[in-house]
Amino acid sequence: MRPKLPSKHSVFWKLACLLVAFCLLMIWLSWSWGRYMDKRTGYLSDEAKSTLIRYAAQAEQAWNQGQQVGVDQWLQTVGKTEHGWVGVVGQDLQALSSYPLNELEAQRMTFLRGLDWPISHVNRTRPWLKVPFPKDPSAGYLVIELPQRYMPGRSQLVWRILINGVIPGLITLLLCVGLYRLLIVPLNQLREQANAWRADQLGVRLSSQTTSRQDELGELGRAFDQMSERLQSTVSQQQQLLRDLSHELRTPLSRLRVACDSEQSVEALRERLSREVDGMQRLVEDTLQLAWLDAERGPLPMERIQILALWEMLTENARFESGWSESRLPCGVEADCWVNGHLNSLAQALENILRNAIRHSPADGIVSLNGQREGDEWHLWLDDQGGGVAPQALERIFAPFIRLDGSRPGDGGFGLGLSIARNALRVQGGSLWAQNTEHGLRVHLRLPCAEQPNR
Repeated sequence: MRPKLPSKHSVFWKLACLLVAFCLLMIWLSWSWGRYMDKRTGYLSDEAKSTLIRYAAQAEQAWNQGQQVGVDQWLQTVGKTEHGWVGVVGQDLQALSSYPLNELEAQRMTFLRGLDWPISHVNRTRPWLKVPFPKDPSAGYLVIELPQRYMPGRSQLVWRILINGVIPGLITLLLCVGLYRLLIVPLNQLREQANAWRADQLGVRLSSQTTSRQDELGELGRAFDQMSERLQSTVSQQQQLLRDLSHELRTPLSRLRVACDSEQSVEALRERLSREVDGMQRLVEDTLQLAWLDAERGPLPMERIQILALWEMLTENARFESGWSESRLPCGVEADCWVNGHLNSLAQALENILRNAIRHSPADGIVSLNGQREGDEWHLWLDDQGGGVAPQALERIFAPFIRLDGSRPGDGGFGLGLSIARNALRVQGGSLWAQNTEHGLRVHLRLPCAEQPNR
């Protein structure tokens, strides 16, 4: 299997670009600053060149005005300023002064350097330089041992420390700052959010600077925020569920206390206790079921379900419980209606909706199921002939422990059926909502389609 390359927004490419830029910058600095250092420390300065050229012009003027005598006088004058060897020679490398060259001096004349030549740092002896006369170079040269004050390379150690130590250190520091902003800053924010979770501060969110990134860290930040929102919502729902459950349990417990303190017969007391215990058991089971659906403990196993067969099974039980006839529970969905879902959860959801519709229908009412296919989904709707609900309460009826007794007459139940139904459909990729019609309430279901099995 071929390895998959990182996406174009991956942290890998950002790190690669940062490191490549760092390496190229270091190479360029090494090359450019190295050349500058060599020029600064390996060649004569402009001040040294101008001084030596001025000496050559003075020597030329002395030769033109006084020949050997003029050169001798000039050499005596310049000797008071420069303590190294100074001489004036012709094209044949013979002295133009009255002082002839000795053997060592004549030998040195064969190793003269120009003003633009590099000066070696290895041999610390001062070189002898040859400077032509400015006006007539063919007339002669000034030969001078380079003064010590003009020797290049005096600040070579400082330059080497600067180029090989300080500047690379600063560039590396900039690289570290870039890596810190690229990696450490978002990781610190993730750590702060995790610490906030540990302190039960589930409302803390990451900054938009982190969540708007298109790389892995931005994706991780968005996942953290989504997880934080989910945790906050789950904890809030569970807390509200516990508050509602404790409130709902007070009524049967109070009735049990009254029944125990009363002077009823044993049979009447036993019947009262059995009825209240059954009600509390249903309440606890429904609450646990709702809490389980809210927690979404992993994906449910999905299968193909025929709605017509499921409706026939549910209506058979409903007729037995309510005493309704089959004609009052018609189904307009054909046998080709197959959906993809979890059988037990879908059956419980549809059963809760059906029971709720029967409970709030009039004595001669009809509850019907119809549907049609819309793209890759089946749109089903269940109609009753009750009194409907107020428009502003169409969404509230799906909240836990909500009973709109004033809007829809009837009793029984704890207000958990529709809430369980909505959550059951949600965990299997469906949706549930309600609307009022001319004859009552219509509850809509939307579920993903499934292929019909081969006969």
